Amino acid sequence: MSKTILVLPGDGIGPEIVNEAVKVLATLRDEHGLDVDLDEALVGGAAIDATGGPLPDVTLELAKEADAVMLGAVGGPKWESLDITIRPEKGLLGLRAGLNLFANLRPAILYPQLAGASTLKPEVVSGLDIMIVRELTGGIYFGQPRGVNQLETGERQGINTLVYTESEIDRISRVAFDIAMKRGKRVCSVDKANVLECTELWREVATRVGGDYPEVELSHMYVDNAAMQLVRFPKQFDVMVTTNMFGDILSDCAAMLTGSIGMLPSASLDENGKGMYEPIHGSAPDIAGQGLANPLATILSVAMMLRYSLNEPAMAERIESAVNKVLDDGLRTPDIMSEGMNEVGCEQMGDAVVAAL
Repeated sequence: MSKTILVLPGDGIGPEIVNEAVKVLATLRDEHGLDVDLDEALVGGAAIDATGGPLPDVTLELAKEADAVMLGAVGGPKWESLDITIRPEKGLLGLRAGLNLFANLRPAILYPQLAGASTLKPEVVSGLDIMIVRELTGGIYFGQPRGVNQLETGERQGINTLVYTESEIDRISRVAFDIAMKRGKRVCSVDKANVLECTELWREVATRVGGDYPEVELSHMYVDNAAMQLVRFPKQFDVMVTTNMFGDILSDCAAMLTGSIGMLPSASLDENGKGMYEPIHGSAPDIAGQGLANPLATILSVAMMLRYSLNEPAMAERIESAVNKVLDDGLRTPDIMSEGMNEVGCEQMGDAVVAAL
């Protein structure tokens, strides 16, 4: 039975990188028997311009009906002056909440061909393979109360609330432990339990869940130390699990260990394995429309989609092998360019992956 993928190009470089990922999907469909149909809809700034809001009802309904969602990126300076309640990023948060995508998987993998592109010494990052599991629908990004209040003194006060229930911590912890069972059987739970009661509960629940996985070694680390350790000795980590905000920050830090944020995909999953797939980088409005964007993170997000939501692991491996081949062939977009390599643009890189398929 044919599976439906909803494509959301979004803003900035989103349409450019998504176009290359769609070419990969079309090649797998037309030449290798992948049974999928593609729909497209608006989200983010593009949706604001067309409909007045960042997440039109029709987009959310199509996303709910689809078997998987592929997203480019949202946001940009054009919409930064809008009220925070209707900015492009609210479309992204609305999709995560509306689809109950509570588990964000962010792999940080260093391709051996790019060891020289990292700002860290090759011996520190060579062989790097970390999976960061970020809770995605709770925490300070969604907690109430929130807002900006006027105090009696006339001064304004900003409020955001960090809140997690036991069940929210339990389910994201189990995702991390299940993944670790298929990897190196090590989980590091990242919190700030020494000063935040909410993450003191996080540590308690993660420890309790760990008791159900006796084969997995569980460690705990404060988030400030985790940030330092990612730069000092990143290969100590196998699976990291943490809160929404901490995961947002740490995964971008880990991305740069790999040479470029333009190389890293992500998956956001619900309890049944349905997901939204996107590169972890943003809309990069400074290079939008110039053909300079790296589409490989988006293409690798398609591989994650095939593996986690569409049950097509062989197709996923085919994409990953194609990406490895173009890197072996010396093709590089500007963000991963190094001496002696062949610099190409976004479309050229996409075409090379398609040819390698």
